[in-house]
Amino acid sequence: MGREIQAIKFSGEDRRVYREKVRRSLDALARMLREHLFEDSPAQVGQEIVLDAIANPAWGVEVGQFNLEINVPPRRLAGDALAELEQVVRDDLNAGDEKARSTGTRLVMIGILPTLQNEHMHLGTLTASHRFRVLNEQIFAARGEDMRISIDGPEKLLTHADSITPEAACTSLQLHLQVNPESFANYWNAAQAAAAVQVALGANSPFLFGKQLWHETRITLFEQATDTRPDELKEQGVRPRVWFGERWITSVFDLFEENLRYFPALLPICEDEDPLALLDSGARPHLAEMSLHNGTVYRWNRPIYAVVEGRPHLRVENRVLPAGPSVADVLANAAFYYGLVRTLAEAQRPIWTQMSFATAGENLHEAARRGLDAHLYWPGLGEVPVAELVLRRLLPLAREGLSRWGTNPVHADRLLGFIEQRCITGQTGAAWQIATVAAISGRGGADRQEALRQMTQRYIEHMHTNEPVHTWPVTA
Repeated sequence: MGREIQAIKFSGEDRRVYREKVRRSLDALARMLREHLFEDSPAQVGQEIVLDAIANPAWGVEVGQFNLEINVPPRRLAGDALAELEQVVRDDLNAGDEKARSTGTRLVMIGILPTLQNEHMHLGTLTASHRFRVLNEQIFAARGEDMRISIDGPEKLLTHADSITPEAACTSLQLHLQVNPESFANYWNAAQAAAAVQVALGANSPFLFGKQLWHETRITLFEQATDTRPDELKEQGVRPRVWFGERWITSVFDLFEENLRYFPALLPICEDEDPLALLDSGARPHLAEMSLHNGTVYRWNRPIYAVVEGRPHLRVENRVLPAGPSVADVLANAAFYYGLVRTLAEAQRPIWTQMSFATAGENLHEAARRGLDAHLYWPGLGEVPVAELVLRRLLPLAREGLSRWGTNPVHADRLLGFIEQRCITGQTGAAWQIATVAAISGRGGADRQEALRQMTQRYIEHMHTNEPVHTWPVTA
């Protein structure tokens, strides 16, 4: 999905052939599911962390020239895996920051860079990758007009963009979970139900272009910044490409089939592979067209099909969280997610039989707006403050899930303890940013941009101590 492509113009014939290849890929996927042709090994997890000239294979580029991505190799969650993951990410981040310092810059793990301004959002800041430039052309060809970004919060933002570069303001933590086809639907449904709580606990994006907006502004910004629909198509009910979805599923096939049914191709590039012929020969197809198309539908929990060393597997890619604040916080967010989603997925009475899908989506936007101040609906509790929901109901479920993964309880207790303290103190990354900017502004009358600059400098220093955000002091 992240592969490079060459600059190219697409014809109507390209799109017709591509659609047929995606359909053929879906036929192959359906056959592979029926014939149980997927890898049946223990589940593994992995991470991608997008940050704001690193010569290291663990790092990759993202949409903006000011974005970098750390890719963490997959592993099982058992034993000391969480502690090992924390050390790997810290080592990569420290090495990257050392190289950044040599150029007079720093690296920061944060949902949206607070000092980013509207004038930074232009084609000149797009990564030099052909992939992003072609994607930009196709999105705006589909829209036929500039992008309108309108966000209401404590302050209001209304702006327009003539490129997808506002998307580059959004930096994220992406959590991968490899599961077998039979349990995929349960894990995806569980991840959808848990998404709002993740966002409320992990909110870290309260400022954009100098305005204080949502606690996790990244959610609404990403939804708007890649929207291919003009207003008329929105009114007709055409689905957005950044999509929570519209129903609980019974199979991974549901999601790939929805992609083809609802979304025109943005990058109709065909490979020579004939997936059904490969299956007939005993080989496993890469389903390149289906995967590329899937990569241009931005679900908050995205299905991933991949073939590694000739063996196909499926993953749930959880995309709702922002990057940061510290590596310790990143691992705490990961531990909470992996533990909770396992318990929910294996529950005798699944949560998706007790809550409507629409409610799960409404929860997500409420959490993004208000962070830990949000009230979310949860079966058996009704509308409840996030902190109460987590402390009373979800932390025990997350701890139980980590135990089922075989995680060392010492590491589980430490990381989930950070989540507990966030709930008790009410201090997420977003809350700390808001309070610190207010303190700086109130002390010496600094204007907003200067307050954001000073806050960001303090944020970077705290981030590199690896102390969890609930312990960060708010000072003027």
